[in-house]
Amino acid sequence: MADLKKDTQSKMKKAAESLQREFGQVRAGRANASLLDRITVNYYGAPTPLNQMASISIPEARVLMITPFDKSIIKDVEKAILASDLGISPANDGNVIRLVIPQLTEDRRKELAKEVKKLAENAKIVVRNIRRDAMDDIKKQKNANEITEDDQRDLEKEIQAITDEAIKNIDKETAEKEKELLEV
Repeated sequence: MADLKKDTQSKMKKAAESLQREFGQVRAGRANASLLDRITVNYYGAPTPLNQMASISIPEARVLMITPFDKSIIKDVEKAILASDLGISPANDGNVIRLVIPQLTEDRRKELAKEVKKLAENAKIVVRNIRRDAMDDIKKQKNANEITEDDQRDLEKEIQAITDEAIKNIDKETAEKEKELLEV
């Protein structure tokens, strides 16, 4: 019984963490190093994540500065950024690459807020599916006479409470991200 609760809680926590990573990918008009998490650079024939081969800093609110550990790969890093879906042109001075994050328009902010809501709704669906699977497991245990009816009711209440908490956290994260997006 305790395993089922822990397992359910763990899965729901992973769903929330996944949502946070997805929110990090949404460009909010200010510099955020997680924008570069998905970019890989062809380094001696092997695709290597950018954040493993360069230091990424934020010298100003809307500027990302990428300092490769090996200066000879600066052109490869620049190509990888241009090939990515970031839509930001890198400025290369021979030692570092600067990415200036453009200011978002009002329409683009609203569009991104809608995208954030869609991501949150998908996360809620995942959480509800996890709850459904846990409830099915409880019913199977009851039908196999492994637990009593009282245990079944108690477990279902606990699973519902875990679900409610997960949904509440997703709503809170979503509200924070929307506020960040709509802030000028």
